[in-house]
Amino acid sequence: MLSEKMTLVKVSGKNRKHKVLMYALSTCAWCKMTKQFLKDNEIEYEYVDVDQCTEEELKKIKSDILGRGGSLSYPCLIIDEKILINGFRKDRITEVLEI
Repeated sequence: MLSEKMTLVKVSGKNRKHKVLMYALSTCAWCKMTKQFLKDNEIEYEYVDVDQCTEEELKKIKSDILGRGGSLSYPCLIIDEKILINGFRKDRITEVLEI
């Protein structure tokens, strides 16, 4: 799991029904669209820009994603510690978050 010192950014939102963690790249257009989609739907979430992590943190993130059966593509959403969604899959995100 993530280390305490890793840069985890919390984005407040009215919808706190689900715990949402997003692994993103700071320069990725799909990641930016996913962040905007979550914000537009007032979803509270946390994210990590993996391209700004240390090598050690990156190893943990890769291990977390692969250990959950995901692929190393971004954005990568982990919802309620059990559902993993790779990519900006608006339909799937809407379904899982009950938007």
